[in-house]
Amino acid sequence: MSVLVENLTVRYGDLVAVDNVSFEAPTGSVTVILGPNGAGKTSTIEVCEGFRTGQGHVRVLGLDPVKQHRELTNRMGVMLQGGGVYPSARVKDVIRHFCALHGKGANPTELIQLVGLGARSKSTWRRLSGGEQQRLSLALALAAKPEVIFLDEPTSGVDIDGRDVIRDIILGLSQEGTTVLLASHDMAEAEKVATHAVFFKEGKILASGDIESLASARKRLRFTSTPGLVTAELAVAVKSPITVISEGLYEVASEPTPQLMTRISQWLADNQHPLLGVDMGTENLEETYRRFTRSPQ
Repeated sequence: MSVLVENLTVRYGDLVAVDNVSFEAPTGSVTVILGPNGAGKTSTIEVCEGFRTGQGHVRVLGLDPVKQHRELTNRMGVMLQGGGVYPSARVKDVIRHFCALHGKGANPTELIQLVGLGARSKSTWRRLSGGEQQRLSLALALAAKPEVIFLDEPTSGVDIDGRDVIRDIILGLSQEGTTVLLASHDMAEAEKVATHAVFFKEGKILASGDIESLASARKRLRFTSTPGLVTAELAVAVKSPITVISEGLYEVASEPTPQLMTRISQWLADNQHPLLGVDMGTENLEETYRRFTRSPQ
């Protein structure tokens, strides 16, 4: 395991920000940390990076992030969500400087092209858009040729083309054996690159593991019809609980079968409601996350 967190607790005075959490990030995986603001994600990642202390056992690449921080720094990359660059510094100069500091042989010109800033290499940080600043921050994290990289909201403020660039870079890192630990609110983007997930809520971990196992290949049936259906009556007819997902969109808490679909169609026809659409499939990452966060813990 490239990242191992066991029984980690982080306190700020009387506030327990991270409450006895444990999870692993396998080597070469893309592990996404998900949770609302204030859930403890950033504090946990900062401990893994060696920038914050906590109680518990944490190892990154087999190293203690605090006691062996200098050694770890030479092997990890860190992308902050914003800031960290002098406003008047130029793109090419900053990247060249970071490549020289790490001394890993990273080519600054290639990095500039990789993150799609070739046309902006002479621009200063302050003149970059928010998305371009994110790309520059990613390039600086890559200058270390890291074995493990920590990314905080890497696609925040980035346009569609920029998200494609960043997504391809993350996938490329994973294919090369780099472990990626990613904090994000963009579940659709995270699902395109992540293999593992950790669900945070109120300082605790609700679930963690590979995404396929978390979803448990859970199949669900959703259908679209008239808003405001009497779901209690429908539930009796189809012999399964019904959840209102949004206006006119309903989910049946049962394995999709032809018999179930027949019962739904018959009830709708008997009550003069149209069947406007049917969606049968497995959970996506957001649905899995919502299931865990709304379940009693």
